[in-house]
Amino acid sequence: MNTASVTLRLLDKADKEILKLPRTVKGALYDFQHKFKANPQATGLQLKQLKGDSRLWSARVNDEYRALLLRLADSDWLIVSVKHRKEVYENLDRLSYGINHVTGGIEYVDLQVVEESVLRRTAPAPPTAASARAQPETAQPEPLFARFSDQQLTDLGVAEPLVPVIRTLTTEEQLLGLIEYAPQLTSEILLSLFDGKSYEDVLEQVTAPVAAPEPVDTEDFQTAAARPATMVTTTDEALREALEGADFGRWKVFLHPTQSKLVERDYSGPARVGGGPGTGKTIVALHRVKHLAEQLPQGRNKPVLLTTYNKNLAADLRARLLELGGEPLLSRVEISHVDQLALRVVREAEPGSTKQTIDDNQVLREWRAMLDEFGETTWDAEFLHDEWTQVILGQAVASRTDYFRARRAGRGRNITRPERAEIWQLAEKFTQRLDSLGRQTWAQVAERAARLEMERERRMQIVEQQRAEHGGLDNIHLQDGSAGWLRHRYRHIVVDEAQDLRPGHWKMLRAMVARDRNDIFLVGDTHQRIYNNQVTLGSLGINIRGRSARLTLSYRTTRQILGSALGVLSGESFDDLDGNAETLAGYRSVLSGAQPELHPHADWEAERAAITELVSQWDDIPPEQIAICVPTNAMAQQVAVSLARSGIHAVEIGPDGPRGDEGVHIGTMFRFKGLEYQRMIIAGVSEGLVPRTEVIGMRRTDALRYRRELQRARSLLFVATTRSRDSLAIFWHGTPSRFLEPLLAR
Repeated sequence: MNTASVTLRLLDKADKEILKLPRTVKGALYDFQHKFKANPQATGLQLKQLKGDSRLWSARVNDEYRALLLRLADSDWLIVSVKHRKEVYENLDRLSYGINHVTGGIEYVDLQVVEESVLRRTAPAPPTAASARAQPETAQPEPLFARFSDQQLTDLGVAEPLVPVIRTLTTEEQLLGLIEYAPQLTSEILLSLFDGKSYEDVLEQVTAPVAAPEPVDTEDFQTAAARPATMVTTTDEALREALEGADFGRWKVFLHPTQSKLVERDYSGPARVGGGPGTGKTIVALHRVKHLAEQLPQGRNKPVLLTTYNKNLAADLRARLLELGGEPLLSRVEISHVDQLALRVVREAEPGSTKQTIDDNQVLREWRAMLDEFGETTWDAEFLHDEWTQVILGQAVASRTDYFRARRAGRGRNITRPERAEIWQLAEKFTQRLDSLGRQTWAQVAERAARLEMERERRMQIVEQQRAEHGGLDNIHLQDGSAGWLRHRYRHIVVDEAQDLRPGHWKMLRAMVARDRNDIFLVGDTHQRIYNNQVTLGSLGINIRGRSARLTLSYRTTRQILGSALGVLSGESFDDLDGNAETLAGYRSVLSGAQPELHPHADWEAERAAITELVSQWDDIPPEQIAICVPTNAMAQQVAVSLARSGIHAVEIGPDGPRGDEGVHIGTMFRFKGLEYQRMIIAGVSEGLVPRTEVIGMRRTDALRYRRELQRARSLLFVATTRSRDSLAIFWHGTPSRFLEPLLAR
């Protein structure tokens, strides 16, 4: 056997089993893979072919444990399991492996482990003979998948060796026992069918996205190992990350086939990836950045931009990208939150400006102060702020005449021409007020940056036009002027949390990158939109038609929590950032846990006491893995005081993340975007708080605005409910929020 170049891979499913082994065995496995790649035939490894099998081999990891390996080719090996030595040689006929005829990926199943797991979850033991005589005979429960034929199951992609076991399943508990050890595609298919989806829906939503594009040779294991469906790792560093079991460590190594395809695809223009919380959109964005950077020619510039909507998320993206590709990757990528990027563009153009940029809360206070000074009671500050930001600034309206013609789709109540004149006058006065105070808003910065970048792009087009007119030669006089250095700032732009960017942001980004292949890649979920930044990308020059995809498998949230979260959204419709309807059809999880707990209380004081008691019981995990989400800042402070009286330290989540290292995290719903915890409490989910009384009152005065604000309130609660990995508790006092009705009806 040639030992000069040995490839040793680790199968994803083996990685999950190895994580449960003792730490000493994991360490021994790390040493084993070094020795094996150096020389598989080394005496101490005891490499031997298992009886009756041409591909399955065993090798010594330590005195007690053996690695089971598939020999893919002469010097190409795949670890499919690590077992105690006694288990390796017993029941060899129960070890099953093969190539899935749908995905073309390698699958390995230990049928004995699967069957034992199912049996452990079987209903209580049968009654004794005496008790049986006393009980009337009851019908045997119908198997869970009786309505589907063996052929249908295998056509969907279920691992064929598991079909006989699947036929015995009669309870959800047994099903959960099987999917713990089944190949991932089999698990996804069975859970989707169990949840009531039709054969056709599962074929479209689960099977089709991961199907191999070419015919599958079920005997060609080396080709199968290279397909995205065979989630493996080969490098020493990747193996270490996988064995450590850190969440992001595994993401660095194992991508779902659907994610892998999206990362590596060559797009003819802007592309969008959607998907519910926990489906790995941000992971796809990070791997996409890495993929794009790897295609770049050598250089020291940063032609790839990775951006998102706030500073805290940008810092998290930087840390993750550093983990993913190290300093070499970071050296080719600029990471900046989009407001910071816009501010830099404006300051480049206006270097002497000393204006202070204020956030939306400060802007609203300025609107209210101005209205109070003028004695204006016709319009409320929130309405004027939204009208100014979304219509006047969002459409770059420069005059009263232009405002009379401006589109107001989705803005709520219709306003007359005289009313538009009043609003325009107030907007002008507000702009003058900010100027006199030396202040500007982030919306103003975004629009100013968009205009500057669009003008810069226009000048580039003039240069190109003149070059074309001169037969491809540069215009010397033009090059001596300010346009000589002009070029697009970036070759590729990747956007995370795209649903929360303003129109000005999108116009700026569009002008920063040439209209070319793989120019803009964005990920986001409009169900998680927490600001009123509704846009249609096509109208802003970003055409994603035909280049949109959706992730549907949640890796964070259990099926039980996911069901409750989807209940919060019931009856609401969402857009897809391009004028069409967005859906969470097919959104699913293979994780299982307890049902969310519902805690009603008479008043806020009683609710806080119950929250404190529950947190006190959660002393088995670090406090930083516990979060409490509330509707207002005042309520967050009150909960923190209640916890402190019981000796529980709390850390407030501010605009830039948690303001401390140790303690239970507390914050408003806006603060939890992009975060996740083992256990989550959502408190104060009462009518009048979620949604706010002011929103409820809009139903009579502005029906369209009422629906939009109601949708935003739902989205905020949806974001909060999907931050938890293991358990969720929802508290309220008085009347529960209308959004909880589907949960209370169960």
